[in-house]
Amino acid sequence: MNRSIRTTLGVAVILLGLGVAGCTDTTQEPSSTVTETNAFNDPTAYRAFLAKVYAGLAVSGQQGPAGQPDISNIDEGFSQYLRLYWEAQELPTDEAVIAWGDVGLPEMNTQIWASSNSFVVAMYYRIYFQVGMANEFLRQTSDAKLTERGVSAALRETIQTYRAEARFLRALSYWHGVDLFGPIPLVTEDDPIGSTPPAQSTRTEVFDFIVSELTAIRSQLPVAGAATYGRATDAAASMLLAHVYLNAEVYTGTPRYADALAAAQAVIASPHTLDPNFRRVFQADNHTSPEIIFPIIQDGVHTQTWGGMTFLVHAACGGSIDPASVGVDGCWFGLRLKPEAYARSVGDPRASYFHTDGQTVGIASISDFSHGIAAPKYQNVTSTGGPGSNATHVDTDFPMFRLADAYLIYAEAALRGGGGTREQALAYVNALRERAYGDASGNITDPELTLDFILDERGRELLWEAHRRPDLIRYGRFTGGDYLWAWKGGVVGGTATATYRDLYPLPASELVTNPNLAQNPGY
Repeated sequence: MNRSIRTTLGVAVILLGLGVAGCTDTTQEPSSTVTETNAFNDPTAYRAFLAKVYAGLAVSGQQGPAGQPDISNIDEGFSQYLRLYWEAQELPTDEAVIAWGDVGLPEMNTQIWASSNSFVVAMYYRIYFQVGMANEFLRQTSDAKLTERGVSAALRETIQTYRAEARFLRALSYWHGVDLFGPIPLVTEDDPIGSTPPAQSTRTEVFDFIVSELTAIRSQLPVAGAATYGRATDAAASMLLAHVYLNAEVYTGTPRYADALAAAQAVIASPHTLDPNFRRVFQADNHTSPEIIFPIIQDGVHTQTWGGMTFLVHAACGGSIDPASVGVDGCWFGLRLKPEAYARSVGDPRASYFHTDGQTVGIASISDFSHGIAAPKYQNVTSTGGPGSNATHVDTDFPMFRLADAYLIYAEAALRGGGGTREQALAYVNALRERAYGDASGNITDPELTLDFILDERGRELLWEAHRRPDLIRYGRFTGGDYLWAWKGGVVGGTATATYRDLYPLPASELVTNPNLAQNPGY
């Protein structure tokens, strides 16, 4: 991982100590051991504050790996942002299952959660913890505040870039919020602290806000390149826009595939290139990959957590897998593939990391790790076979956005009438397959390029990268009975589920706290 980024993350956690324990008022200022009167005496405090907003995606509290959690009422390791987000986007789909029986977790495997589900509730509050930190950074870096503190012109210019990054991070969390929960409160730095509980915005209003923010800041963000790895860049903003536009019909009822294609093209035109080594994208030295557009930074020494990539590496290890082979000191016997995901990838070279020894394809028992094929995709070893810096907490960054995804967004948007050409779409798909196969033997022909193929190809290329739930929803296959998979609806062979489960419920506790909110239908 990038040394300068990890150092700043460590400084931020120590310096700022921002903490919110289950905050239910989204206009409430994050509490801090550092006050405004002394926090900004040191000009580097602005950089550290921003780094803490980044770190909110990677760590779970004010010290690593546990002890001072950001949010309460859930085990701190369970409460980490990436871990919660990954589980919400993967466990209810045809891609993943987890063996553990912790309260609220089994229901995530089967789409039978309630509004009090602790993992759903924690995800909601984690989103607003991020939004709250970004809002406070923007409040503390307004022109008026900077003038009041006598900030120099040179530092002001730097801070303007930092502000664009904070707005990107806020837009990212609002995207997660509108995707997972639908109509949610939209709160910015302009909302007064301690005012009445915020009103509920429509999905379209949140969508419009995200688009307007990303459009406004794209040119203000750092330029994509090796020197800006780990930061929000112009390419990262384009990639987030591509995802928001790709799912616009779900969010607003109006398709925006031409915009999705244009945003994907902007990413493809950036300095990012496909990594010739597919496996490196998911290993401990993936910070050297030219493909990763926006990662969640993890470091075995400086960003220790029981969530994040520590969770994804350890939990996918079990059975006859040697922990040392994936770079850790022990297996957690948790995550496996659902049979449908395994079947989709059989014979594909991208599935070379699948572990079948001692594992069954079918899942007669969710709690038995041997039921379901193991898939240690993320590993704490480098692409040259070396170990990570720590055998417990991992060095592998999470590739939230990468170039291969932009290729597939272009292809899908083109097939859905968003412009471009089938020829170019086919070329992008085959570029991914040529990387996987090492030659053109896995290439497809034009008649084979269909929307169904794209959905399956996304499942092969982007397996376990937290894209599957929105992909299935966009295709109309997440709920209902047209597409069944193991344990959908709590039945071993799968059963139809109600369409209202395309959205998670707002937390029951939040409805009590904020009378301006209405629950999503069905809950």
